[in-house]
Amino acid sequence: MARLRCDVVADSLGLATSITVLLPQPSQTRIGAGVRDLDRPPPVLYLLHGLSDDDTAWTRYTAIERYADELGLAVVMPQVHRSFYTDQALGGRYRTWIEQELPELVHRFFRVSDDPAETFVAGLSMGGYGALGWALRDPGRFGAAASLSGALDIAELVRGPQRDEDPRIWERIFGPEPVTGTGADLFALVDRAGAAGVPPLYVCAGSDDPLHGHSTRFVAHARAAGLDVTTHVGAGNHEWAYWDARIRDVLEWLPLQR
Repeated sequence: MARLRCDVVADSLGLATSITVLLPQPSQTRIGAGVRDLDRPPPVLYLLHGLSDDDTAWTRYTAIERYADELGLAVVMPQVHRSFYTDQALGGRYRTWIEQELPELVHRFFRVSDDPAETFVAGLSMGGYGALGWALRDPGRFGAAASLSGALDIAELVRGPQRDEDPRIWERIFGPEPVTGTGADLFALVDRAGAAGVPPLYVCAGSDDPLHGHSTRFVAHARAAGLDVTTHVGAGNHEWAYWDARIRDVLEWLPLQR
């Protein structure tokens, strides 16, 4: 597996940023490495980080590189700071960067599949919100999407206590108006998307996670709308041991050619 950290210019943000990319690499000599036929471009997973992380977090705190290597899967991990993957009311156009500009750069720079059936998106916490929002807005791009401990009920989050370390985060991101029913509300996006064409979804959160209720409510709403949602029920908190275990479940669930 090749691991690259790329410094790129994001025109939609007007600044330089970073992406970490894992690319399958066959090897006859590396201990424990798989030898795969790479005559065709590999499937690709866009893997999104959480609020306090960056593009390196998944590779630093989980074994995603080893898991992806076993599957011959490319993984693209972009950096979005504390943006909630949105075009912020008082900040950068991070949704435009992730959903429009990033895929174009990935396919310009790297040899990965452009088949929607082999293109996936997943994320944890803030990244779970970003992953499902992207899949609901652009369902034809993906073969599946997953949220791990996602901050999925954004209206409840905005109504809650302000964050001491970032007290004006919601005003900066979403502006002064309520988010319920807007394009920032995943529940509203489910209603607008309908069941037709939305890829299969995987949603999980540990029973001890403060955001567990977000996933429970989202799953109930999505299933009532006819969406195909797989869930995992079990203990766990908002921490990396849980996410390391569940990302393995997500990779096993993805409709990959094995």
